Amino acid sequence: MIILYVQLFLIASLTALACSLPGNFLVLRGTALMSDAISHSILLGIVLMFFVTHDIHSPWMFIGATLVGLLTITASELLIKTRRISLDTTIGLIFPLFFSIAVLLINYYAHTIHIDTDAVFLGELAFAPFQTTTLFGYNIGPVSIWTMSIILLLNLWFIKTFYKELIISTFDADQAKIFGYKPHLINYLLMALTSVTIIGSFNTAGSILVIAFMIIPPATAFLITHHIKRMICLSSIFALLSTIIGCCLAHVVNVSITGAIATINGLLFFTVLLLLNVTSSKSLIDRS
Repeated sequence: MIILYVQLFLIASLTALACSLPGNFLVLRGTALMSDAISHSILLGIVLMFFVTHDIHSPWMFIGATLVGLLTITASELLIKTRRISLDTTIGLIFPLFFSIAVLLINYYAHTIHIDTDAVFLGELAFAPFQTTTLFGYNIGPVSIWTMSIILLLNLWFIKTFYKELIISTFDADQAKIFGYKPHLINYLLMALTSVTIIGSFNTAGSILVIAFMIIPPATAFLITHHIKRMICLSSIFALLSTIIGCCLAHVVNVSITGAIATINGLLFFTVLLLLNVTSSKSLIDRS
């Protein structure tokens, strides 16, 4: 039983770190809700690939979800270029359309198959340790540990390798072009990585917790510092802290692990915001 708890905590922690890393740049770019759009839209890719493979565990499901995630990004970019609607409006148009189509397809053509729309929101974090895999006939543990470890390493490699390009294209795309960088390419790579991260986290964490991990820890860190490297470090700390407290709370109170962690994420944000406001008010009083 202790091993299962350790595995559960490890899966949640890896997911938290993997999601918060690209989330820092989504927050800085003002495109944080794109994670919401992708996390809902990829269900369409999963459903469509199921119709092709008839196997819910097929690796083609991952590919289909990734393609729909990229389609969501591309469609949003094209709509923004018309200059008739804003980014937030675009997100509000694209993901409800794709998600609704997926739900309708499930209801009409795949209602006997275990593609649970409730699991899309909440995930199956408590059952993740039981989904194990084998290598050369040996059980090497839960699939999610290996999946999220690879994605976490991929995110770290991408940020470290393209750190300069990410910074310049985030704050000044025109200057990035002058220096010979390709801001649109960096943007697509970041969004593609975001899609892969969301899809890897999708089955265990669900869309709500994925969005919480991608947006709230970076937003909390941004309240404290605008230095990018410090922000990345702080967001990772907040993501891990919310995971530890959320898992403990869920165990003690016997509630949803996903819901508990997402709630703690929000409470940490408002706690930091309140403390900063109190500190700021105290400083003003002392000066007067």
